[in-house]
Amino acid sequence: MRENLPVRKRIRIRNYDYSKENVYFITICIKDRLELLGRIRKENYIELTPEGKIVKHNIKKIEEIYDNAIIDEYIIMPNHIHMLLEIKYRKDVSISKIIKHYKTNVSKEVTYSIWQKSFYEHIVRNEKEYLKIKEYVRNNIINWKNDKYF
Repeated sequence: MRENLPVRKRIRIRNYDYSKENVYFITICIKDRLELLGRIRKENYIELTPEGKIVKHNIKKIEEIYDNAIIDEYIIMPNHIHMLLEIKYRKDVSISKIIKHYKTNVSKEVTYSIWQKSFYEHIVRNEKEYLKIKEYVRNNIINWKNDKYF
């Protein structure tokens, strides 16, 4: 029976410790890329839906729940979110656990799951890359029409 199912591509680096001190660029997509979180009203403004407001509220709660995590930058787009998540010091909490907990909390408040399975992460390797990603996040609304998740 499993023979006909597609094989999921491994998206995490094998043997990498995702609870390690570092900055991670995270992208979480909405299931079926539905534009549930808001509407772009101007080049630099998104009007959040009730679901988008719940997503925003829960992003801010990550730092309250996890004392070793900092959300350095984030943007809520109509069908996905980006965030720079910094792990300040090692603890038995990986980014996978943080994101799973985040997605679960949002789903409970919304009353159904809005999320695509899993999430995308990129380990930020240096200051130059960090600044480039930070600029990308800040300009994401302006570049909405060109965004690959649009």
